[in-house]
Amino acid sequence: MDGDARINPYLAGNFAPIRSEDDFDLTVKGEIPAAMRGALFRIGPNPQFEPRDPNHHWFGGDGMIHGFYVADGKVGYRNRYVRTPKWELEHEHGRSLFGSFGNPMTTDPLAMGNEGGVANTNIVWHAGKLMALEEGHHPFEVDPKTLDSRGYVRPYGGRVTAHPKLDPKTGEMVWFAYGVGQMPLSAGMSYGVTDKDGKVVRRSDFQAPFACMVHDFMVTENHALFPILPLTASLERAMSGKPAFAWEPEKGSYVGVMRRDADVSTIRWFNTEACYVFHPLNSWEEGDKIFCDVMRYDVAPLFPNADGSPGQKAAARLVRWTFDLAGNSDAIKETPLDDLDGEFPRVDMRVETLKHRHGWYAADPTRSGTVKQSALAHMDFQTGKRQVYELTGGDLTSEPVFVPRSADAPEGDGWLTAVIWRAAENRSDLAIFEAQDIAKGPIAVAEVPRRVPFGFHGNWADLS
Repeated sequence: MDGDARINPYLAGNFAPIRSEDDFDLTVKGEIPAAMRGALFRIGPNPQFEPRDPNHHWFGGDGMIHGFYVADGKVGYRNRYVRTPKWELEHEHGRSLFGSFGNPMTTDPLAMGNEGGVANTNIVWHAGKLMALEEGHHPFEVDPKTLDSRGYVRPYGGRVTAHPKLDPKTGEMVWFAYGVGQMPLSAGMSYGVTDKDGKVVRRSDFQAPFACMVHDFMVTENHALFPILPLTASLERAMSGKPAFAWEPEKGSYVGVMRRDADVSTIRWFNTEACYVFHPLNSWEEGDKIFCDVMRYDVAPLFPNADGSPGQKAAARLVRWTFDLAGNSDAIKETPLDDLDGEFPRVDMRVETLKHRHGWYAADPTRSGTVKQSALAHMDFQTGKRQVYELTGGDLTSEPVFVPRSADAPEGDGWLTAVIWRAAENRSDLAIFEAQDIAKGPIAVAEVPRRVPFGFHGNWADLS
């Protein structure tokens, strides 16, 4: 085996970690609108030390936050590690101690019994708190201006996932958790609500049809939907040296539908063929029907089969799932919406849980079947028109994040932000577009003097 074959792809190129924590004033080319004031926070995995597991997975790195602070046509940049208990323990010992996904087979005895949360997947501004989130631990609060770590927000009563939904009408944050219970990698789940003031007012536990990675979920004005898809979880499998999470299509796919004000015992399980969804675009309801626009994969990418053999490359495309609550069938109706491969779909956050007109996502016109996205796309669902801005020269983009022109601007009226890796220069830019005219290219670019590694999610916050 040659040297290149041994390089973990998630530790190479722009997946590779950066270890410095920096503060830069960025050079701006073009003109940032004077009305654009606030901060774009992005987060992703950035291992503090060389991982213990030779099969290290991208999802397992320590969280690092990248803050872009925009005001008066200027941009300041700051990045900091999220100093979780895991980060602190490993920092103390000067080396990696935890196995991937907490696997006890690859965890150092020094770390056994300690929290292994990485806080690397999403970063959310709610009720005056900036919180870093991941799949299986409490939210972790950081200072929005300095990015200094403040610690876990404990009132959540246990683990939560990284994809809450913010209700624009009530101000509530609606969330869920999976793998809940005494045993890791279980089928236990929780449904929770945090009110507009940051108080946790509900946490209810229930059992899913089987244990799996429930990366995200869907919420409408009155309902919550829980996708149970066959990227399964198994402690027994992990303890035998096989993958903790693996693709088992024979399990099929289920989506549980529940009124937000109802008991979890009322969940109705709809079904469809085996597929995977990391991220929905948005969901809403009309009468007795619920509509969910999701990025759907035929098979789960990035993960192996249950026997440990490599999984398939796969790409997602935007489809609409329809749930007929008044019908006699529990089948999910599926309608294709777009034929362009993509990921990280986003809407104007002011219409999350409500019917939307506009959507944006990172796209892959090359159909590579990887998570590397070389374009941005805008969909106008009212006209059916799609705009695409393609990058060149091997450049790749992050998830796009919408910024409204003003608090009361119409849906979709504002700017789109994306962090772009410039392959030839091995550094990154913050690019700003007119949200409904992305094809003409960015109206402004703020240049980072080094690269920002590929990450997961970001959100805009008005810190005034």
